[in-house]
Amino acid sequence: MDLTNKVALITGGKRMGLAVAAALAGRGADVMLTYGRSRAEAEQAVARVHAASRRGAAIQADLSQPDRCAGAVRQTVDAFGRLDVLVNMASIYARRPFAELSVDDWDAVMHVDLRAAFLCAHAAAPHMRAQGGGRIINFSDWVARSGRPRYEGFLPYYVAKAGAIALTEGLALELARDHILVNAIAPGPIVAPPGTTDEELRAVADATPLGRWGGEAEIAKTVLALVDSDFITGETLRVDGGRHVK
Repeated sequence: MDLTNKVALITGGKRMGLAVAAALAGRGADVMLTYGRSRAEAEQAVARVHAASRRGAAIQADLSQPDRCAGAVRQTVDAFGRLDVLVNMASIYARRPFAELSVDDWDAVMHVDLRAAFLCAHAAAPHMRAQGGGRIINFSDWVARSGRPRYEGFLPYYVAKAGAIALTEGLALELARDHILVNAIAPGPIVAPPGTTDEELRAVADATPLGRWGGEAEIAKTVLALVDSDFITGETLRVDGGRHVK
């Protein structure tokens, strides 16, 4: 897909979202971002879009609410006139022991990490269909893509990210005839979570065959590669520096 004068919606405007927004704008796209509480980071992403001489905006949206998912798509089309690329990056990542998990904890992760991706795709597909096609890129996790949990305390997250793979495959089949390609990215050690110690940083790097953290740019490159392709759909690509083979 040639991104010149196309429009992308990114859910989740912080950390990796900043790099993805800048990369899409650099290729000629206008970019809308949603954020939950990270307004400052979303505004930084918009500034990067503007620096590439493209239109950009950010909207606050609680994607745990179904109407806000459809609303984000509607606001994007209202602002920029169309929607060609949807990048479902919004996610909740929080450690909680299984014995302490509540229904609310479970639902909070499922609603944002999995249901919101479905709802945003459901709202976006008619706009993409009307203009002859599009791209939807979901986000999973390298652990879920590897098919087995490795870390205790992340049960809802693991299940939601495994579900994102199934969602990607199912949507790819449902939307293929509309020329809407659906894929997912499963990041590994890209950006350390807040509060990561120097010791933990080194341990992760040592456990990664390439011997380092990847950085946000690797995710942006992968998004562009999936947008560029006209024949990859239903795939979940690990971007983990070989972590899954060690």
